[in-house]
Amino acid sequence: MSSSCEKEILKLRKQIDNKLEKLFTGRQPQSLYEPSSYILEGGGKRLRPLLLMLAYKTVKGNVTGVINAAVAVELLHNFTLVHDDIMDNSDKRRGRVTIHKKYNLSTAILTGDNLLAIAYKYLIKDCGNDANRIVDTFTNGVVEVCEGQSLDKDFETNNSVTLKQYFKMIEKKTAALLETSTSIGAQLANATEPEIKALTLFGRYLGIAFQIQDDLLDVFASEVDFGKFIGGDIVEGKKTFLLLSAVETARGKDLNKLKLLIKNKGVDKKLVNDYKEIYLRLGIIEKAKDEVKKYIGKALKQLEIFDEQKSLALVNLTNSLIDRNY
Repeated sequence: MSSSCEKEILKLRKQIDNKLEKLFTGRQPQSLYEPSSYILEGGGKRLRPLLLMLAYKTVKGNVTGVINAAVAVELLHNFTLVHDDIMDNSDKRRGRVTIHKKYNLSTAILTGDNLLAIAYKYLIKDCGNDANRIVDTFTNGVVEVCEGQSLDKDFETNNSVTLKQYFKMIEKKTAALLETSTSIGAQLANATEPEIKALTLFGRYLGIAFQIQDDLLDVFASEVDFGKFIGGDIVEGKKTFLLLSAVETARGKDLNKLKLLIKNKGVDKKLVNDYKEIYLRLGIIEKAKDEVKKYIGKALKQLEIFDEQKSLALVNLTNSLIDRNY
């Protein structure tokens, strides 16, 4: 990433963090707003608000008057994380204890609901005269994420999930929110219909690449960087790009091992390396990396209709995601 783009992204991230830091100051009851602040203090890449702001810049050439909308998509994202952690009974998120473990289940449910409601309040602050369309886009994003999560939960009891089904699921569960962010950024900038379509597709393709990269990182990242146990998807028997690609490719003993993993809905932690070796042996890691590059390429292709200088920061942010380690 160029130093000027890196500085710009850091500056925007700082603006987002500063806004989030003060979001719940003085609000009561503390039993609701303390856990709401806790989830936001956990850090994160702030990818979705950054995408909204940089999509706006790609059209307008600057970033002004969209901080509330940027905060809204980050709140929506954190709503999904709180509820995902409840459904998965996760112990950690970003290296910290999850809300339902730190507080209790009821508090976590309320926290998620409240984050979503407040997201709408902040979104509307920046909508101007095009509120109906922007709120509709945002709401469609919420629905798609819920549908994606439901499909992902269905996968837990389906032992014959295909890669085609996997892609449909991640388009909804992961890509939809990135797509929502870039689409709203374009709409707030009063973009033309072709520009809105291009930035919407950009977000979708980037989201697909992002999820496959996430599947890779779960198996091959550093636990310190990733903030949670490495190999968790294998232990839980999650139907990731890696596992489903391996099932399509494997034969003999390797295939039997993979089918056993799926049938038993996971394996003991001590067997994680055995499955990592299968992935390496079958070339699944390279296949996943190629798939990430393919979708990053498709995303960047959508930006070719824009002024190169205006879209530079968005291009740089996109390319940096290929090399991320968390």
